[in-house]
Amino acid sequence: MIPKSKPIPKHTVEQDLAQLNIRGETLIVHSSLSSMGYIVGGPVAVIQALSTVLGARGTLVMPGFTSDLTKPEDCLNEDLPPEWMQIISDHLPAFQVDLTPTYQMGVIPETFRKMNGTKRSDHPWASWLARGPQADFVTQDGAYDFPNGEDSPLGRLYALNACVLLLGVSYVNCSCLHLAEMRNKFAPHKRYKRAFRVLRDNQAEWQEFDDIYLYDQDFEAIGAAFEQQTSQVRLAKVASANIKLFRVKDLVDFAVHWMNENRSLG
Repeated sequence: MIPKSKPIPKHTVEQDLAQLNIRGETLIVHSSLSSMGYIVGGPVAVIQALSTVLGARGTLVMPGFTSDLTKPEDCLNEDLPPEWMQIISDHLPAFQVDLTPTYQMGVIPETFRKMNGTKRSDHPWASWLARGPQADFVTQDGAYDFPNGEDSPLGRLYALNACVLLLGVSYVNCSCLHLAEMRNKFAPHKRYKRAFRVLRDNQAEWQEFDDIYLYDQDFEAIGAAFEQQTSQVRLAKVASANIKLFRVKDLVDFAVHWMNENRSLG
C-alpha cells in the first residue's frame, strides 16, 4: 500500500524536535507513530531523532506497561466461557523484565524496549523504560504496592522535574496524571487489590498488590483546563503530529488541585 503522505526523513523530525529546546532534559514520551505521517525508518528513526536531540546528557523515558498480565476477568472485554478464564488464569506467563512485551503502548515504546542500553523497572504491571544518565535512578526497584505513587518511577520523574512530550496523543495517554490520583484527597478511599502474574522460584504465580482505582475519563478535561488556566504547555508540531510539551510537576500539581475541586467519591 502506498502511504497517503509523502516520506518524512529523520532529519526533519530532528529539526522539529530541536525547536522544543529539550537538550539535556529527562523526557517522558507518549507517542503515536501513525500521527506523524510516513516517517522513513518508522519507530527506529523517531527514537534516533529523540536521542540525538536530547544529547548525551538527556534521558529518554517511555511507558513499558503490561496491563494484560492481570486476571483475565479484569482485562478482557469479551464474555468468555468460565472454563476459558480458568485456562488463561492457570497458564498466563509471568512478567519478565527482559522478555515481556509492552501492551497497547504503541510501536515506538516497544521498539525502544528492545534497544541496547534501555533499562526497565521491574513492576509486573506498571514498568517504565529509560535510557540515559538518569535511567538507573528512574527504573530502580520500587514498591509493588501503589505503582504510580511516590516510590515509583513516576515519583522519581516528578522529583527530576522531567518534561512530558505528548507526541500525537492526548492527555488520556498521560500517565503522570496517575501520580496526581495518588496525591488527591480521595485516594485513601479508592483502595483496590490488583493481581498480577509474577515469578517465584521459576514458577509463575499470582500475587496481589495494593493500589487505587484509576480513572482517566476526566484526563482530557484536566488537560484542557491546564492549557486554559496556565501558560505551561507548549503546542507545536513534529512531522505531521500535534504535540504538547510541559513539566511533570506543573501538570501533577495542577491536577491534584483540579481533582480535589472537581472529583467526588461517587
